[in-house]
Amino acid sequence: MAEILLLFFIMSSGNDTKLQHAVFYLTGIPGLEDIHVWISIPFCLVYLTSILGNSLILFIIKTDPTLHEPMYIFLSMLAITDLGLSISTMPTTLGIFFFNSREISHDSCFAQLFFIHLFTVTESAVLLSMAFDRFVAICNPLRYESILTPSRIAKMGLVSLLRGVALMLPLPILLKQHRYCQDYNVLSHSYCLHEEVMKMACSDIRVNILYGLYVTLFLEGLDFLLILLSYVIILKTVLSISSHEGCFKALNTCISHICIVLLFYIPDIGLTLIYRFVKISSPLVQIVMGYLCLLLPPLMNPIVYSMKTKAICARIIRVFMK
Repeated sequence: MAEILLLFFIMSSGNDTKLQHAVFYLTGIPGLEDIHVWISIPFCLVYLTSILGNSLILFIIKTDPTLHEPMYIFLSMLAITDLGLSISTMPTTLGIFFFNSREISHDSCFAQLFFIHLFTVTESAVLLSMAFDRFVAICNPLRYESILTPSRIAKMGLVSLLRGVALMLPLPILLKQHRYCQDYNVLSHSYCLHEEVMKMACSDIRVNILYGLYVTLFLEGLDFLLILLSYVIILKTVLSISSHEGCFKALNTCISHICIVLLFYIPDIGLTLIYRFVKISSPLVQIVMGYLCLLLPPLMNPIVYSMKTKAICARIIRVFMK
């Protein structure tokens, strides 16, 4: 019995040692390593625009009491998740393009992928909450303020965050249980993703595959279907309005949200399907799709709302005029 326990301890120690010495290497854009410094300029501009744009949206909504309405509160939640998503990927991405800093420890990698997936899932929930806001505003306008009270909005935001934490926390825990046989595990992006890291393990990853697919379908897939359902009902309500001007105004309040929903879900679902079901010889497609998933929404969301929402646009002009 003692010999068996000693053997188990040695094997466990070996696994822990193998995990501790396992190092992940991030990748910029293969084949373009010589011009990574030049490529860093557009990436730096994208991050700078994303952070400044979302910070400006938060500043305007916070300082203007007339914007303390449900629609703008949800918009501020979206800006916070976009900031979190940008900050999660920025250090390693700019580190590669500026300094060729590719090495990342397994703990740092697991932490990064947790926050990336957390903010992605939270943003999906916020987009669903914004669809619910438009649904109530158009289909039941008389009860809009009584349904979307400040306390209820705060609870919706808290539930969105807690849902993401509860369902994303198992990802790094599951990855930490695996053995990584190679000392140098090369990833194809400049940041860590669960879909990639799990393929570096030399142990059985079926649980990771099933859980990852379940989370993608159950969270983002269900959120997207509910958003689609809400807009079907909204469209049915809007088409019943006799006034063409009223119909146009009602639809115009949804244009911004529809645009950011498409910007968020189309690249994300496409990348998930490519990772699991499509074999592509060129890794450049996956790399570009990965960057689009994580860089496009934080960049475009403040731009879309600044251009399509008159209240936000007017206050941005007033800020720069001052």
